[in-house]
Amino acid sequence: MHPFAYTRVSDTGEALNAGRDGGRYIAGGTTLVDLMRETVEHPGTLVDISGLPLREILVTKQGGLRIGSLVRMAEAAAHPAVHAAYPVVSQALELSASAQLRNMATIGGNIMQRTRCTYFRDVSADCNKREPGSGCAALHGVNRSHAILGTSDACVATHPSDVAVAFAALEARVHLLGPDRRERSAPFADFLLRPGSTPHREQAIRQGELITAVEIPALPQPLKSGYLKVRDRQSYEFALTSAAVALHIRGGTIREAKVAAGGVGTVPWKLPAVERALIGRRPSDALWTAAAEKAAEGARPLTHNRFKVALLRRTVERQLRIVGGTE
Repeated sequence: MHPFAYTRVSDTGEALNAGRDGGRYIAGGTTLVDLMRETVEHPGTLVDISGLPLREILVTKQGGLRIGSLVRMAEAAAHPAVHAAYPVVSQALELSASAQLRNMATIGGNIMQRTRCTYFRDVSADCNKREPGSGCAALHGVNRSHAILGTSDACVATHPSDVAVAFAALEARVHLLGPDRRERSAPFADFLLRPGSTPHREQAIRQGELITAVEIPALPQPLKSGYLKVRDRQSYEFALTSAAVALHIRGGTIREAKVAAGGVGTVPWKLPAVERALIGRRPSDALWTAAAEKAAEGARPLTHNRFKVALLRRTVERQLRIVGGTE
C-alpha cells in the first residue's frame, strides 16, 4: 500500500472542498481499501465522508423513493419502504455480499465499485482500465467470467454490482453535488459508462462531485419485482448472470415491464427488446420464452464465456416466470 493522507469531514462543504483539491471520498471502504492494498489504486488523500447526513430513505412527492448515498446496504435492504415497493432492490442487496460487508458498504460506494476482473487487479497484467494503452489481457486470456455485452477491443470486464442492475431496470437517477454547490442528476443508464476506447472512465462523474442519493421514479402500481442471481456457488460470489425484473400487470395484461441483466455486461445491461416483447401481452409460458430469446441480442462471446449467451436467456426467462406468477 502506498502512503496517503487521511482527513475526516463533518459537513458537505468540507467534503466538497477536499474533493475539489483531489481527495478521494471514502465511507465504508469495502472496495477502495482492497484496491489500495493491492496497489491498483494509490490515492494521495482519502476524505472520510461517513459522518455526512446522507443516510435518509424518503418517499418522494411523486411516489418514488430516494435513497441517500451513505445508507448502508443492509439498512436499505431491510427498510420497509424499499422492501414493500421494490423487492428487486432488497433482493439484489441481500444477494450482494456477506452480512459483514452489507453492514459497512454504502449505496453510493456500491455503484462506484470497480470491476473484479482478475487482470485489472493483477498489476503485472496488461489492463487498459488500470493503465490506459497497455492492452487487455482478458481478450485472449482466461475470460470465462467476462462480459458478452457492451464490450470493446479495449475492455471486456463486467460491472460487479447487483443493486446497480436493479437500479438500471427501474430507470433510477443518480443525484450529484459539485464543488461549486450545483446539483445535477443523471439517468442511471448514462451514469455508468461502457468502456469504448476509454475504459478507465467508468462513471459520468466530475472531479470533486459527491453522490448524494439514488432516486427510483414512481412506477405504476401494483408492481411485482424480483432479482435472480446465478453464480458458481451460493455463498458470497459474483454473478455469472443475473436478472432484475419488474412487471405491472393489470386486467390480465402486462402494462409496464422493466428488465435488466447483470454479470454479462460491461455495465448493468438494460433489455429494451425484452421489455417491448412483453408490454401489451398476457402472461404465459410461451411469452416468457419468446421474450427471453431477445435477451442476448448483440452479444459478443469470448473463447471461454460462450455459455453465458444461453445462460442469460434461461435466467431472464426463469425470472419472468417467477415475477409473472407462472412459476
